[in-house]
Amino acid sequence: MGKNVLVLTGSPRKGGNTQLLAEAFAQGAREAGCELAIIHAAEKHIRACLGCNGCFETGGVCVQKDDDMAPILQSYREADVVVFATPVYFFGVTAQLKLLIDRTYALLPAGKQKKDVVVLATCGNGDAAVCAPTVAMFREMIRFSGATEKGLILAAGLHGPGEIAGRPELEQAKALGRSLGV
Repeated sequence: MGKNVLVLTGSPRKGGNTQLLAEAFAQGAREAGCELAIIHAAEKHIRACLGCNGCFETGGVCVQKDDDMAPILQSYREADVVVFATPVYFFGVTAQLKLLIDRTYALLPAGKQKKDVVVLATCGNGDAAVCAPTVAMFREMIRFSGATEKGLILAAGLHGPGEIAGRPELEQAKALGRSLGV
């Protein structure tokens, strides 16, 4: 049995470049025999973290019960590999994905997360350097949580939906997904 992979996408745009990049990764992971779940944050009702620290009193269970986060957190706990896929908006992840990331705070009481993490990012600007703050955020999350960075793919210069077609980043994402079976 392959690794359990959770792909968390942050794009509000269906069929956009970020989704296509995530799907290429997913295809490679499936080919490697991985079990895979994809969660599109924009399609979920996710409330902001309250910062109440209630999760520390409940053993890592978020006190909020009126949104879609409980099953997402369960999938996160069970995953061997977590993939974050996001377009870069104003030098950071989308609001939809940031809400989800903030709510993973509830996982901290369980201690360090021994997971592999992959980051897939797209941006409209042709200079991938505009992704630096996003990459820094993910790398600090990875370090802080005790995870291991498994891969990073940045695809810059993409504005319209589907512009990533034919770009090398799609094959790189598929190959990265395939590498999980090794």
